[in-house]
Amino acid sequence: MAIKLTMYHVYLVARKDLTELFRNRLGLAMLIIMPVFMMGMVGFIFPSGQSLGPVTLAVANMDQAYGLQKGQVATSGLLVNYLNRMDNFTITSASSMDDVRGMIQRGEVEGGIIIPANFTACLNSGRQGTIIVITDQSNPQMSGLLQGAMTAIFHQIGAAFAEQTIKTMIPSIKNPLAVIQPLTVTTQGAVPGHFNYFEFMAPGIMAMNVMMSVMTGLPAAISHEREIGTLDGMMVAPINRLSIILGKTLAQTMRGLLQGTLILIMAVTLFGVTIQGSIPLIFGLLLLDVFSFVGIGIVITSFAKDQETATMMMMTIMFPMMFLSGVFFPTQQMPWYMQDISKLIPLSYATSALRKVVVLGAGIPAISSEIIILATFGIVFTAIAIPLFKRNMTR
Repeated sequence: MAIKLTMYHVYLVARKDLTELFRNRLGLAMLIIMPVFMMGMVGFIFPSGQSLGPVTLAVANMDQAYGLQKGQVATSGLLVNYLNRMDNFTITSASSMDDVRGMIQRGEVEGGIIIPANFTACLNSGRQGTIIVITDQSNPQMSGLLQGAMTAIFHQIGAAFAEQTIKTMIPSIKNPLAVIQPLTVTTQGAVPGHFNYFEFMAPGIMAMNVMMSVMTGLPAAISHEREIGTLDGMMVAPINRLSIILGKTLAQTMRGLLQGTLILIMAVTLFGVTIQGSIPLIFGLLLLDVFSFVGIGIVITSFAKDQETATMMMMTIMFPMMFLSGVFFPTQQMPWYMQDISKLIPLSYATSALRKVVVLGAGIPAISSEIIILATFGIVFTAIAIPLFKRNMTR
């Protein structure tokens, strides 16, 4: 009987909070607009992952092409012609390396290629020709992509030149490419299909929005009610403190699930994210994500004297979590001490688990460690939050 009464009280508290939410049309609109805006913004910023979009390159062909016989074309000229035929590149001429650097500084081009004066002479004498790729270090990601793309392109061109030379010199060789490149590398993902950077980010954004919904909703659910006096009314009512906490937790859980569902629908319908794993398991992880943060939120809100202070404390904690949890880029790229800090953040484990389920199709056994850690975070902080809430609310 006591359990039924407690659950009924939990339902009443949750219904009160959700009713206030749905009556506040602006607040409800922002609850929906925020994840839609964030998902749409990130989705259109990162639509194609690590692919290199249209790039303008300055080419300074200083090759003097000594030793050419009549009718021969300089190899440097063949290189420039090949680049001009590529769809992703717009080629503009430059006179020198300093000219290329100036064009990059003025923002006229994204990078440059220098073909030295002795390029053809080196090739004709049996030496390697050198090509210099100039990149824009002010944009490290584009610089890395351009460097990788240029290296692959020129290796491919070099292999084609060498293959033609071997065919001319030794006609008996059936496959000259096997002599030039005896090894080939084929890369396959753990699951079939083509993936992009957005599919990496979508699960993290889902976990982050659920976290933000809970952490921003708790100050209004507790501190604001304490300011206007409605919380005192509940405290003197014949309702135990646990029912109040569970009721407010249930309301925040519904808020978080609403945002998580919106993000999941947008990821699938607008950005073509393929869910490889179980959808019920995804919602189970979102629930666990909420549970791991509710205790932290209640602890912080219990110490705050008003809603403004509670909101500022929440923001101070949330922003480091967003950037240290692997939502936007892998934690493996961080310094080792930042990786150690990320292991103390529950959002890291929620992001990792959701990413494994959505992208890799993992089941419960594969994410058991993340589930255990998230549950431990939730249990520990809830155990701290309940007596702390009771003590601070009775002051």
